[in-house]
Amino acid sequence: MKFAFALITCISAILLYNQGRIILELKSILQIPTSRPQLILNSTKDREVRASPIFEGLEVIPPTQDPSVLLDSQMSVSRAIRQAFLAVEQAEGAGARVRRSIGTAKLRNFSPFLMLDHFTISPGAGFPDHPHRGQETITYLLKGAVDHEDFAGNAGTIEAGDLQFMTAGKGIMHAEMPRLNPDGSANVGMQLWVDLPEKLKKCEPRYRDLRASEIPNIDVDDNRVNIKIISGQSHGVDSVKELAYTPVWIFDISIKPGGRVTQALPVGWNAFAYTLSGSTTFGVGKDATTIGQYHNVVFEQKGDSVSLEVSKDAKEDGRTCDSPLSEYFNSTIGTNFFSVVLVAGLPLDQKVVQYGPFVLNSQEEVYQAMLDYQSHANGFERAAGWKSEIGKSMVH
Repeated sequence: MKFAFALITCISAILLYNQGRIILELKSILQIPTSRPQLILNSTKDREVRASPIFEGLEVIPPTQDPSVLLDSQMSVSRAIRQAFLAVEQAEGAGARVRRSIGTAKLRNFSPFLMLDHFTISPGAGFPDHPHRGQETITYLLKGAVDHEDFAGNAGTIEAGDLQFMTAGKGIMHAEMPRLNPDGSANVGMQLWVDLPEKLKKCEPRYRDLRASEIPNIDVDDNRVNIKIISGQSHGVDSVKELAYTPVWIFDISIKPGGRVTQALPVGWNAFAYTLSGSTTFGVGKDATTIGQYHNVVFEQKGDSVSLEVSKDAKEDGRTCDSPLSEYFNSTIGTNFFSVVLVAGLPLDQKVVQYGPFVLNSQEEVYQAMLDYQSHANGFERAAGWKSEIGKSMVH
């Protein structure tokens, strides 16, 4: 009874994190021990953790060749599409709207990725105080500004074009709240959850903010394609190093009508693309497929590159129409571009047991995380009595 009571008291905190989903989860949590958190099995080969007193991430495995510099006699193998589907908008947090693709019934078991949200936060909405354990979150802001604050005294703001890499490790409690834009418009961005390898689940939490000005970018295909190299390598250009513990490559690719590009990816990594605006064609020859806006495109592991192009006759363009992102697109790279975010990550050979913001490797570890949060122990000591300043501005 004491165990069940402790779990029930933890629900009040998780309500702030995920108001919509908690109602569905409540039935299962009250049935413990017969009901168990969701178990996700991943079967790809694990890699050893690189020993380093400074950076504890896994070893980065670069592609053997960059297709952009291959001779004509050398051909890269373009990855085929496994599936593509529309990210349907839904409610999340406190008044926010998200288009979730990874972490839904359509796409699970896609290590190391746990969740992908394309979010829109209107005035009065946001993500007030909530906990995390066992994962990393990568937030890419496309429009507006978002403040963050945690129980360790860390606080800051990311603006359009900036990213924040957060490692929850053994435990963090924080808030993410939008700034009020002068015109009253919504704040728009993307958040990706990445699993931590089992050996790093209990590491110390940390943040790394990456400013838009720090992100290298290149123009290819006679300036018809612009690539922001958020993380990884593209056409001989490297990104800022040591952003995430689990190796992940992220590219924001903008293509004009008639433009095409081939991006190398590490062999064996899982990869997907999210179409932010317009329609983009993926693949080559008979495998070429055109995908519309707000879709997640999942690629097969076989192959060492992804090919993208936009028809020279393309008419529609999410960047120049009346969309929440048009201001950001027009001010950063100009008009008449189609946008795709391409992501690849090293798969982890480990079980994933997730309940809301807690991502561990066994049922027992998830139960323990709930107890630790409720009793302010084992990483959550500073959660006792803590309330963020930015969360107090929440409009009820």
